[in-house]
Amino acid sequence: MEINHRSAKHERSVDDDKDINDWLPITSSRNAKWWYSAFHNVTAMVGAGVLGLPYAMSELGWGPGITIMILSWVITLYTLWQMVEMHEVVPGKRLDRYHELGQAAFGEKLGLWIVVPQQLMVEVGVNIVYMVTGGKSLQKFLYTVCPHCKKIRTTWFIAIFGSVHFFLSHLPNFNSIAVVSLAAAIMSLSYSTIAWVASVKKGVQPDVEYKSRASTSTGRMFQFLSALGDIAFAFAGHNVVLEIQATLPTSPEKPSKKPMWKGVIFAYIVVALCYFPVAFIGYWAFGNSVEDNILISLEKPAWLIAAANMFVVVHVIGSYQVFAMPVFDMLESFLVKKLNIKPSRLLRIFTRTSYVLTTMILAMAFPFFGGLLGFFGGFAFAPTTYYLPCIIWLAIKKPRKFSLSWIINWICIILGVILMVLAPIGALRGIILTARGYKFFS
Repeated sequence: MEINHRSAKHERSVDDDKDINDWLPITSSRNAKWWYSAFHNVTAMVGAGVLGLPYAMSELGWGPGITIMILSWVITLYTLWQMVEMHEVVPGKRLDRYHELGQAAFGEKLGLWIVVPQQLMVEVGVNIVYMVTGGKSLQKFLYTVCPHCKKIRTTWFIAIFGSVHFFLSHLPNFNSIAVVSLAAAIMSLSYSTIAWVASVKKGVQPDVEYKSRASTSTGRMFQFLSALGDIAFAFAGHNVVLEIQATLPTSPEKPSKKPMWKGVIFAYIVVALCYFPVAFIGYWAFGNSVEDNILISLEKPAWLIAAANMFVVVHVIGSYQVFAMPVFDMLESFLVKKLNIKPSRLLRIFTRTSYVLTTMILAMAFPFFGGLLGFFGGFAFAPTTYYLPCIIWLAIKKPRKFSLSWIINWICIILGVILMVLAPIGALRGIILTARGYKFFS
């Protein structure tokens, strides 16, 4: 009798979980195609960080800059492959969220504590930075089109950009934002192309210099560290990759990792086409006088720069949604499963509106674009992108000691930890220097 009662209770809890999963944004729709994963990945990966790459190059110099860019591309593609492979590593179960992968490796409680704070820091951090980017790009667009227009505070532009998300954030799940994401992916390729083609057309500036931006060795060291964070920020897609894979159908004959990997390869080719030309050609044209957003250095032709800034706005609208969707999933899951609040439209409206409002206010209060990129890039992106997938791989797959897989993973872990420790130091100094003369909500 006791056994029957326990089994009925277990079945009921499994059914409840299934009902809740059918409502949550990550797991409610699983009919995506491989190209959905391709443009979700492009939108997540090719962020506003690409526009800061020439500036990062100017802090690193030619040799270290090229080396670190190529190394980052290779390492992050490898760790992304690991995550795609591990999506269905537990037989009969799908690890649809980054923290579920962490729980499979480190246990139910520890897995949550290791992954969730880092993943939230990345996703919320990206959303704040994208609010700033969207607002500043809108501002740049207006003043390029209308140079004599009355000057308005940056914070108002951030508020205008943020208001779009009060509507878009109510799209129920990942598949419902596919059109927004596709538009964003096209825009990212467009503005990256404009950035490097306009740099080629402009050519090497007459007074160009490729020596370090800083005059002191301390300044050079801090800039080098900050640039590491900028590059880490540019490779951010890992934080949403399992959530994107969760939208694909799967079966024993056709596991989701096959279409997902196809989408990832497509996305990484686009990443290479965007990142390398912008970083190298932008630095080649402007040297150490390049701005922390390449579009600011490119002032002419005005119509082209206005178009590029508008493309950035459309792109970060899509990117914001891709990074916000897993946060909505976590918040709604917590409220429904832990606080036993009934899943409803009202709950969704309250949760998502509150989140958009919070990120918008934080962006308005702290619009230090360059410094924020480096700080979040080093502090939060390095673990979740460069080495946490490797630690999870070692814990779950247990490759033989000193085998090729074991050695490669340990190299990635060591490089990732160095990046995590060093990058925020340089960025924090940059933020402090910028913030000295800054007034809140200016």
